[in-house]
Amino acid sequence: MSYADTVFINMVRDILDNGCSTEGEKVRPHWEDGTSAYTIKKFGVVNRYDLRKEFPIITLRKTALKSATDELLWIWQKKSNNVNELSSHIWDEWADETGSIGKAYGYQMGVKHQYKEGMMDQVDRVIFDLKNNPFSRRIMTNIYVHQDLHEMNLYPCAYSMTFNVTQRKGEDKLTLNAILNQRSQDVLTANNWNVVQYAVLVHMLAQCCDMYVGEFMHVIADAHIYDRHIPLVEELIKRPVFDAPKFFMNPDIKDFYKFTKDDVWVEGYQYGEQISIPVAI
Repeated sequence: MSYADTVFINMVRDILDNGCSTEGEKVRPHWEDGTSAYTIKKFGVVNRYDLRKEFPIITLRKTALKSATDELLWIWQKKSNNVNELSSHIWDEWADETGSIGKAYGYQMGVKHQYKEGMMDQVDRVIFDLKNNPFSRRIMTNIYVHQDLHEMNLYPCAYSMTFNVTQRKGEDKLTLNAILNQRSQDVLTANNWNVVQYAVLVHMLAQCCDMYVGEFMHVIADAHIYDRHIPLVEELIKRPVFDAPKFFMNPDIKDFYKFTKDDVWVEGYQYGEQISIPVAI
């Protein structure tokens, strides 16, 4: 049984059994027919994954590794806010007629800031510090920029990454750990998608900085299941589960900007059939 399956099932069961409902409250999301999209939610969900032991992809249903990686690179590598530069269509609902989602996600990653060492954007700053000052406690990104929120077509959900480097006893190489902070998450639609994306990011940065991967922690302030997703979730978590697949990454890539979605893959991935999931907007 994949550890990611265990985490997902336990999290969902806890939300359904112990969460609170927003039914009847004033909520922003709605369904395609205009009906308000209510949720059952839990505050402060924290999940940990040891990336050395297992790649955290669920087997209850397929998580599309290459599509998830493509979106990650769209934000972190291309630093783009235009859906025309993204292979999937997951952002189309929030794009304007030019394809822009406003000053969100990749746009913020590409903004250069003044540091003592010169002008750098947030991604380059992370890589610089991991290579030159790995034990710094200040290696982080933040794309929840209040002054630009009014120009974002959707406020960032996964908004901050904090990197922390350790050295395990008896090892010469350092270990890269990371925390993803997320203000809100549609658990059925996006939970494992985000986990897979940022696990891939940690693997990529570790390889580029000649480190081992370590722990990945996922912190969600508002972890919720939408009302129309409840029967789908109940069915999903009753399915058979499989062992986690083996994760591979092109060992020849040492420059973060050289990675493509085809440089990561899994072998032995077994999973349950896909389900059609309505998306609240």
